[in-house]
Amino acid sequence: MGKNIVEKIFEAHRVYGEIKPGEPVGLKVDQVYTQDATGTMAWLQFEAIGVSKVQVPVVVSYVDHNMIQSNYMNPDDHLFLQTAAARYGAYFSKPGNGISHQIHLERFAAPGKVVLGTDSHTPTGGGMGMIAIGVGGLDAATVMAGSPFEINMPEVILIRLIGRINRPWVTAMDVVLEILRRLSVKGGIGKIIEYGGRGIKDLSVTERATITNMGAELGATTSIFPSDERTRYYLKAQKREESWIEIQADRDAEYADV
Repeated sequence: MGKNIVEKIFEAHRVYGEIKPGEPVGLKVDQVYTQDATGTMAWLQFEAIGVSKVQVPVVVSYVDHNMIQSNYMNPDDHLFLQTAAARYGAYFSKPGNGISHQIHLERFAAPGKVVLGTDSHTPTGGGMGMIAIGVGGLDAATVMAGSPFEINMPEVILIRLIGRINRPWVTAMDVVLEILRRLSVKGGIGKIIEYGGRGIKDLSVTERATITNMGAELGATTSIFPSDERTRYYLKAQKREESWIEIQADRDAEYADV
């Protein structure tokens, strides 16, 4: 039996457990990022664990929510996040650089990786062909300290896109809003949505990321597209072509629903 994209990435990162729906599985995480609205507590929890450096290859602390210095609290948060990043070996993205999930897509996301973010729209990274999951601060802190990320294996459903966006007033957002209309805000609960079909060949990475971003509104654990020549083109434009690998579902891959 072949494997779908989600199963391939989970298997490559599995520390313990079985890749079966509903079963607990521990994953080795490649990247973690926080943002200031939730990141302060995450970094305080990380400090309390007591390790000297982050134990994940890429960790980024973004400031993208409370940027206006309206009182003492925001600058205090920003200074703490900046100094914590410097002390523990993380990157720091200062106010004004951009929104965490978009900047991460451009600068750090890579096909086949697993990233956790303390932002509900972390699944944006799925447009790059990676497993990108939004988590709470304690989950982020324990993973940064070296623990695997434990999750009950979600069901994987396949959505085939077969048409084309061939009108100037129709965008990828319209595609995912139609999916949301059909599945509802509860349609993705306990599931990972994998996209396929001939229609995806015409979608750029930014269009794919728009669709996976809105997977949060479907209640999905995350959403993911294959990594193909479109992905390679995007990474080349970002001067990161060396991060590209191809990831496709096997022809005989199975899904909980199609």
